[in-house]
Amino acid sequence: MSRLITQDLIINVPDRCDGTALNIALEPGQIWGVLGPNGAGKTTLLHTLAGLNAPRSGHVLLDDQPLETLRRRKIAQILGMVFQERLDGFPATVLETALIGRHPYLSLWQMEGADDYAQAESALEQLDVAHLRHRLVSTLSGGERQRVAVATVLTQAPGIWLADEPTNHLDLHHQSAVMALMAQQAAQGSAIMMCLHDLNLAARWCDHILLLYPSGEACWGPRDSMLVPSALERLYQQRLATVEVNGAPVFVPVS
Repeated sequence: MSRLITQDLIINVPDRCDGTALNIALEPGQIWGVLGPNGAGKTTLLHTLAGLNAPRSGHVLLDDQPLETLRRRKIAQILGMVFQERLDGFPATVLETALIGRHPYLSLWQMEGADDYAQAESALEQLDVAHLRHRLVSTLSGGERQRVAVATVLTQAPGIWLADEPTNHLDLHHQSAVMALMAQQAAQGSAIMMCLHDLNLAARWCDHILLLYPSGEACWGPRDSMLVPSALERLYQQRLATVEVNGAPVFVPVS
């Protein structure tokens, strides 16, 4: 079981003041939702936590080790990332793409084995794209490509998931399926942090919330203390009405 900690972390968003230093512990079994308007730095934060962007200041610790001291292969064995948009660098089938998730565990020039294929096939089944295994990813719809991206990280089997809009392009059925998969991963000991635009998905599935403001201000804590109308209305500059459905709040914009 892996954990990720930030120490006085300031993400590097161009043309913005430093803002709030982030001191967050992402623990096994937790599901964090990152909320904020466009331009608040949600994607930049995830890229920084993954070691893809350098922070302006502060540190990220992965299993108590500074992220910048770890080799990329080691990081990839612990941490997986679902990107909001994915560019296909070369033609690849759905199965070949899912198998990329096994590459951190293979030595140079080593080919995937039967166990690797079994993990990839299982992930494709769970994301309802196994019937597309021989299709080129470039021929898929946006929602199908997104489910393949999630299946690739599932094949990777990381202890920490960083997911940037994991329900992007998905219909309602597959949104629920992907969020249920995230919850299942957390129940099995993974730590999850995901950027979301849908307040209602965050209210239903997340146990901790991080609010990011365009100014760089941030606040975080348990879900019920963060998802309050006054804080959310200030975050989005939007009036909200709140109702309860099946024990969870549902937020509706009010004109």
